[in-house]
Amino acid sequence: MDIPLETLKERIKGQRVVKYLLDCRFKGNVYLVGGAIRELCLNNTPKDYDLALSDRKDLNKIEHLFGKGVFVLGKKPIQIYRLAKKDISIDITLLDDTIEKDLSRRDFTINAIAFDIKNNVLVDPLNGLEDIKKGLIIYPSKISLIDDPLRMLKAIRHFSNLKDFKIHRKLIDSIKELKHLIIKTAPERIKYELDRIIVSPNPYDGIKMMEKTSLLFEIFPELACMKNLDIEKRFVLETFGHTIAGFMYLNKYNNIYQLDAKNLRDVGYALLFHDLGKPHTFSYDENKNVVHFFYHERYSQKIASDIMERLRFSSIEIKNIIKLIQNHMRIFLISNNESTEKAIRRIVYKMEGLTPSLILLSLCDMYGSSGGQENPSTRLVHEKCDELLITYAEWKKEPLPRLVNGYELIEIGFKEGPQIGKVMNEIRERQIAGDINEKEEALAYAKQMLRQNLNNTQSHL
Repeated sequence: MDIPLETLKERIKGQRVVKYLLDCRFKGNVYLVGGAIRELCLNNTPKDYDLALSDRKDLNKIEHLFGKGVFVLGKKPIQIYRLAKKDISIDITLLDDTIEKDLSRRDFTINAIAFDIKNNVLVDPLNGLEDIKKGLIIYPSKISLIDDPLRMLKAIRHFSNLKDFKIHRKLIDSIKELKHLIIKTAPERIKYELDRIIVSPNPYDGIKMMEKTSLLFEIFPELACMKNLDIEKRFVLETFGHTIAGFMYLNKYNNIYQLDAKNLRDVGYALLFHDLGKPHTFSYDENKNVVHFFYHERYSQKIASDIMERLRFSSIEIKNIIKLIQNHMRIFLISNNESTEKAIRRIVYKMEGLTPSLILLSLCDMYGSSGGQENPSTRLVHEKCDELLITYAEWKKEPLPRLVNGYELIEIGFKEGPQIGKVMNEIRERQIAGDINEKEEALAYAKQMLRQNLNNTQSHL
């Protein structure tokens, strides 16, 4: 986007954070730097701000100005001082050299622009404004990737988030060359960038660029097994190929189902991981000329769980993503003319609040396989998804009640521990199936299980 410099300056000075700073007398120079200027060039409103200070004493002035103290992120010699107040987030760094030197060490030229608040001057030594105009993502030098390998993933995150931007050929080649360095990065930082790629406007483009540079296989070597299976077996319907293609439909169908960012992110990861078990369960029936992947979802959830532990996913994220993987075949299995209303209810009762997420995952999986084409099978799946949504809306008004809790099981003789969870899950499954409907029935079943456990224990003595 081509924007006159004076217009950009006025746009910068119109930001609430900058207005505060303009009214303050600073000892040194205070610069607005990084992504905020890029966003203002693109006529977007920045979500956060980065400042660079030439004098440490001005840090105290900024704390006083905003009525909030900063806290330190990172370790010496590179430290960031973060100020967070309501809807304002400011990251502050202290310059150890000139602003030009600081900008030359930044990740990409489009983020290497500064505005000198005191002197009303734009500082652009790397022609970042011109690269924004061209829609070009390029680094100041290859050493910037070596200094912080996460920048390889950041480049792809920008590519998937910034409309009409492309990654410079030289940067793509450098990512291919240096991809192995990504494993030196803290897993939490890797996951943060992956999250932002998945919930971006163009997750498919981002994932495909990760595949093109092989960064995808450095982070998820397990996905390479799927790609190798496709090549070895010469699949027309590729296991890896349809998984990646599914990301083309993530935002398209979320525009209908309106999942929030967290649930959309979890669906994205479930899509990426849902068929990881297929290379381990491949079998071929020569008589029928049919390929099978029996119980592949069980293998997929185990492999996915190991990946998520490795990348430091939260326990609730792991729980939800695993539940989606476990059940990703369910909608397809009932998508026939013989399925009953009870089968629909069973899925909703099983998935509860994750029902819309399962629907979105199923549609991405389905259209990734069909190449986006409609056929009688896809139309039947859509019908079942509509029925599921109706039943889900009813469930939200009157959720299936929990018939017993852990304390009640302890009262009838169970000891604290994992056995209680197993019994409650078994009761829940029978409640979903319609075999148990009342608390008394649930407690009677629990007592029966308790007696069985005691008998089994005594038989082993």
